[in-house]
Amino acid sequence: MLVSYNWLKNYVDLEDMTPEELAEKITKSGIEVESVEYFAEKSDHVVVGYVASCEQHPNADKLNLCQVDVGDETLQIICGAPNIAQGQKVAVAKPGAKLPGNMKIKRVKLRGVESNGMICSLQELGMDEKYIPTDIAEGIFVFPEDAPVGDSVVPLLNLDDAILELDILANRADAMSMLGVAYEVAAILDKEVQFPDESLPVSDESAEDYISVEVEAADLNPYYGAFVIKDVEIKSSPLWMRNYLMAAGVRPINNVVDITNYVLMEYGQPLHAFDYDRFSSDKIVVRRADPGETMITLDNQERKLNEERLVITNGKEATALAGVMGGANTEVNNETKNVLLEAAYFNGGSIRKTVKATGLRSESSTRFEKGVDPNRVKKAGMRASHLLQKYANGTVLSGVAEFDELDKSEKIIVVNTEDINKRLGTDIATKEVASILSRLQFPYTQNKDTFTIQVPTRRGDITIFEDMLEEVARIYGYDKLPFTLPEGSNQAGGLTERQLLKRKIKQLMQSIGLSETLTYSLTNGGDIKRLISPEIVEQHPTPVALAMPMSEEHKYLRLSILPEMLRTLSYNIARNQSNLAYYEMGSVFISDEKEITKQPKEQLRLSGALTGKWLEQPWQQEKKEVDFYLVKGMVEKLFHYLEIPVRFEQARVKDMHPGRTAIVNIGAQKVGFIGQLHPGLAKELDLKETYVFDLNLEAIYGAYENILSFQDIPKYPSVARDIAFILDKEVLAGEVKQVIEEVGAPLVKHVQIFDVYQGENVPEGKKSIAYSLLYQDPNKTLKDNEVEESYEKIVEAVNSKFNAYVRS
Repeated sequence: MLVSYNWLKNYVDLEDMTPEELAEKITKSGIEVESVEYFAEKSDHVVVGYVASCEQHPNADKLNLCQVDVGDETLQIICGAPNIAQGQKVAVAKPGAKLPGNMKIKRVKLRGVESNGMICSLQELGMDEKYIPTDIAEGIFVFPEDAPVGDSVVPLLNLDDAILELDILANRADAMSMLGVAYEVAAILDKEVQFPDESLPVSDESAEDYISVEVEAADLNPYYGAFVIKDVEIKSSPLWMRNYLMAAGVRPINNVVDITNYVLMEYGQPLHAFDYDRFSSDKIVVRRADPGETMITLDNQERKLNEERLVITNGKEATALAGVMGGANTEVNNETKNVLLEAAYFNGGSIRKTVKATGLRSESSTRFEKGVDPNRVKKAGMRASHLLQKYANGTVLSGVAEFDELDKSEKIIVVNTEDINKRLGTDIATKEVASILSRLQFPYTQNKDTFTIQVPTRRGDITIFEDMLEEVARIYGYDKLPFTLPEGSNQAGGLTERQLLKRKIKQLMQSIGLSETLTYSLTNGGDIKRLISPEIVEQHPTPVALAMPMSEEHKYLRLSILPEMLRTLSYNIARNQSNLAYYEMGSVFISDEKEITKQPKEQLRLSGALTGKWLEQPWQQEKKEVDFYLVKGMVEKLFHYLEIPVRFEQARVKDMHPGRTAIVNIGAQKVGFIGQLHPGLAKELDLKETYVFDLNLEAIYGAYENILSFQDIPKYPSVARDIAFILDKEVLAGEVKQVIEEVGAPLVKHVQIFDVYQGENVPEGKKSIAYSLLYQDPNKTLKDNEVEESYEKIVEAVNSKFNAYVRS
């Protein structure tokens, strides 16, 4: 709901309160103000000017040379607007004026002729184009004849208005109108509400002489009122009305349509104006549509109806979709002389079904859906008739042709001061409760501390004691309610250590470049035994089948995350996404029972799949394909982050490449595997070279120790030594590295393999592996003999254990 601050001031005295201050008070009382935006950016030195003369520019065909009276002087201004003409009153930015967008107006020469100012369009004055009437959207704005020359345009065009956007919940339909907001603000500020003028001088003729109303669906339309206004003059609505409509987000059209929209926003009661002469009947019949019946709505779309749609007819054909949109056959146009004005109450459920079926949601249908005030329906018709008489020069016929079975009774609620204080934990005095009810304009009778309240029909959300309790609390002030800490052994909520660790692992995976997937926990018979981690295979798990699967593709609870993840890779590669890196954290379901009689054990696992290029820099002509060592580095990064020692052991795993696969171990415990997908399986899934990892997070959590620790930054220099060993081809480089670390401790801080060589100058059946050793002592500078002594011990240990020697 968009609320114009200037419009609201017509109903409630806001004194010197700023829009921001008002927004804060409304929010604190229970209706959230989402934003406060000003209708237009600030401008100055822009006044109403009278175009005394308008001639063609001597040196330009599309420019006009105008003499414009601005009150205290006459300015020569060159204007290119197509609709500029002599005798108009226009908005003039005088020299020195500052317009929205930081545009400064100066005296300039255009095609050799001096121009002293600028004649402005509404867009140039900062108005949003979507609210500007179509008839003036392409040129400068022309004021009505009564606009005072020399006056500032800011108040005349409502440019200083602020728009409060209210987030109206479904239960507060009363606040979906200017009057509803006025009641709310008046209660908050303890002010009076100034009501609109509904006085209605009428002619001697009666509306019932021209129209009658017949309702065949009283359950959906308990009230229908028809007003008749003769001899209307179709023209632009008054400037102030157009300003308010634009501030509320409604585009002005003509005075008749604008008045119905104005009353809709003012009262929250939708109205509809028919061209009486095009209605072609002296009888309105409201009924359910016939099956297969059609009508053309105002948007020139043919609508096929059924018996669930409520329609307004002339006794023969549908002329409007009740509460949603009028028909094209009775639309008010520039030739309209006599208006048939509808003010009705429609069932919200019926309107909702029509909106859902047609997609024609509007300001009117929204209010009918949420509920309108039964006691304001007829008043809205009277208010609109008053405005049509005043601004369309219409003659209002006396009375209203109506059908009335509408329940206008008010709810009665009894409250007691003691009960209120008991519920709220407050000490509100009975006198203050009475004051709050008066501010809310709820009539009541009082017997000591007990109030019998008549709830106005505009507040359909108040039906029980708790509703009234909330009204008292919010007007009293939520910020005044006392607060206490809960008693007992309760403690503040927070994430468990396991939840925190889970988040940290996810963050790590994302930080190294993997995207998270969420695949089905169900899989098919072909994939259920694929890519299962070796430690799970050793348990001889039994696939768990669903009793009533949705399909064969989702029949079993998964034993591995990888098959579904690989299908996701395949799906995206088929759509030209070639470089992919995914991870997923999820459960697998393990059961060792031949016949499942109890719930399977859930095991949390972390899996990943990568294919394509990992790095590509076209400018540097650098690229790196995904390979085994990249995936191994990612897994090592995870264990290093968790400070858990890890060991990789070459192995064969079903569906994996026989020479590029390793089991991951924590101590003697297997916790997963990494490696390249078997080329045969990759071809089956239309994948190129693909690498995967699968880790048991339950085991990793068990090995994780959340102990805060730190290491001092070394003060003393390090020493680097390289060493290359000639080893048998079968010796694993990682085993040699482990021996170097054990023998070299504590001086050897880091060991890294940087070269593997086979070929010339290396004997048959042998290989050369080079290691870089980093020596450092945290307490002193190492001497050459200390490094040499450690180096010799390492050489001796490796030579002894692996029958190796140092490569010269």
